[in-house]
Amino acid sequence: MAATAPSSAYPFGIPFHSHSRRVDCSTSTSMFPIHADLSTISMCPRSASKGLVDQVYAQLDNDDYYREKVPTPILDMVENPLCLKNLSLQELKQLAVEIRSDLSSIMSGTQISPKASMAVVELTVAIHHVFNAPVDKILWDVGDQTYAHKILTGRRSLMTTMRRKNGLSGVTSRFESEYDAFGAGHGCSSISAGLGMAVARDIKGRRERVIAVISNWTTMAGQAYEAMSNAGYLDSNMVVILNDSRHSLLPKIEEGPKTFVNALSSTLSKLQSSKSFRRFREAAKGVTKRIGRGMHELAAKVDEYARGMMGPLGSTLFEELGLYYIGPVDGHNIEDLICVLQEVASLDSMGPVLVHVITDENQGDENSQKSDISDGQQDEGSVKSDSLDNPVRPQTYGNCFVETLVVEAEKDKDIVVVHAGLTMEPSLELFQEKFPDRFFDVGMAEQHAVTFASGLACGGLKPFCVIASSFLQRAYDQVVHDVDQQRIPVRFVITSAGLVGSDGPLQCGAFDINFMSCLPNMIVMAPSDEVELMHMVATATRINSQPICFRYPRGALVGRGYTISDGIPIKIGRGRVLVEGKDVAFLGYGSMVQNCLKAHSLLAKLGIEVTVADARFCKPLDIKLLRQLCKHHSFLVTVEEGSIGGFGSQVAQFIAVNGLLDGRIQTDILSMHHQMNSLIKQG
Repeated sequence: MAATAPSSAYPFGIPFHSHSRRVDCSTSTSMFPIHADLSTISMCPRSASKGLVDQVYAQLDNDDYYREKVPTPILDMVENPLCLKNLSLQELKQLAVEIRSDLSSIMSGTQISPKASMAVVELTVAIHHVFNAPVDKILWDVGDQTYAHKILTGRRSLMTTMRRKNGLSGVTSRFESEYDAFGAGHGCSSISAGLGMAVARDIKGRRERVIAVISNWTTMAGQAYEAMSNAGYLDSNMVVILNDSRHSLLPKIEEGPKTFVNALSSTLSKLQSSKSFRRFREAAKGVTKRIGRGMHELAAKVDEYARGMMGPLGSTLFEELGLYYIGPVDGHNIEDLICVLQEVASLDSMGPVLVHVITDENQGDENSQKSDISDGQQDEGSVKSDSLDNPVRPQTYGNCFVETLVVEAEKDKDIVVVHAGLTMEPSLELFQEKFPDRFFDVGMAEQHAVTFASGLACGGLKPFCVIASSFLQRAYDQVVHDVDQQRIPVRFVITSAGLVGSDGPLQCGAFDINFMSCLPNMIVMAPSDEVELMHMVATATRINSQPICFRYPRGALVGRGYTISDGIPIKIGRGRVLVEGKDVAFLGYGSMVQNCLKAHSLLAKLGIEVTVADARFCKPLDIKLLRQLCKHHSFLVTVEEGSIGGFGSQVAQFIAVNGLLDGRIQTDILSMHHQMNSLIKQG
């Protein structure tokens, strides 16, 4: 039974008063209609998630049970979003304070930064107060915004298991809860997916709302604008909420000018969302259409000018794409947020609407001066803890790469760096400081980064395009068309290759070996340790006739010890034998060579002698080395941190095509393919 009036009964026999307690808007007298069938939603958080949350059973540490927390009486009563409907405005404000306190307490013992979620606490509360998830579909762009959402949707008791084995995912996951309408590991997907859901709803004749919450960081990517353009064309009802926490929509490193939200802009936002203003605007358009084309075009220009006067710089862009712009709205004023969202939700024929919300990542965070631990950065004036709590961070592959590249760049002034991604690796700051005019951070614009690097190469420079493995997938067409097919010498540095621990399966670098090694002109290699990485940087610097790539994992170095100096270029397609043995040969690729050496040590204790070889190259393969291994061994085992179709498949194909499978040698491929399937099921 749908609740249509303040007197409507709550599905579970509890009086439902969300209408009688709704926030009054001076610019409108309409009431927010609840159109969802609330009887289909259970009050129990476990059943509300259809049992999906029951699959999470990560073991908690003692600190998780005994950490002292600030009392949260209102939050303690919230089992799922329906509980927010009966809360008064003052109670909703207090709930936001308690959620912030809870987030701070939960994340204090982890390396997970809650800042992005801290910025949207009031927005999350307002969304769940106004809309009716999971009937209404709420999509979040990137997972860092979703921690408050997880707390309000029956997963509060499991938040300490987040990003642990068998624990909660660090992002929204369809495998975890029915409140997560769409999985969000990578950015700029929410509007596209939300539009698809809105169109499917229209075709099916349903009436649920679709809300896509996108961060200003992900509006750098072209897909967001492609989706908005298509949404404007299709004119399906959906709400896009732009969480602007940086106050700038431009893809640049420095923070843009802050969009000022004062009493006037708050009033204008309410006016923009009011029924009376929208009806007047639509009626005026209808009249000018009947008068004639010239008058209609003139009225459109006047309307655009008026909208530009009412909205901030950039609002006209969204209007041109076909979205009705409302904003800016103070993202920490729950009264304004509820007022605007109620008005937006009350319309059945509005088309796509964009609500521009200004937020602050440091809102209510007493530790706001501390930057994200995972980024390895610390603001001036922050107090350092005891050395036992902050051990010296080990040197990483990223450190080795940048230090080596700096040495090369000091000799070769044509070397430049292009970086793409949501956040920049701290190690890259060294290159940026040394050569600010030769460093380009384009933000979450991987497609642009690849073609931009291609243009730099065409102009006579030597670009190193640094992109995480899972993000390079987003720019594959550019890698194929704009680089490889034209044999343009772009040097791809693929970071976070292989398993990435707590970041989860969506960030795993599982496929770059596959999709790079199938390209006809690409040289594909991977270092087994820091010394090899230095040599591969030197090798890439000297390749000027075709594209080349190398990958390295996240984490600490092997520990061989290295002194930054000139790397020695490696002969293309030449591997090496590290340990001579018999019968069984381990052919490792990249960081997995170290695992092969560990296996050799264990087997040696059992009296089993094995050969360990470092392939170095996936493409071209070291044919001479492969023939040698096949000739002198009965078993050949390839070991890689990738999926089926990668290095091992390349080796198996070569052996089969060249008639080396004569019945005497057997092959096996050890990859992370099955591990990936398991991780994806866990979310």
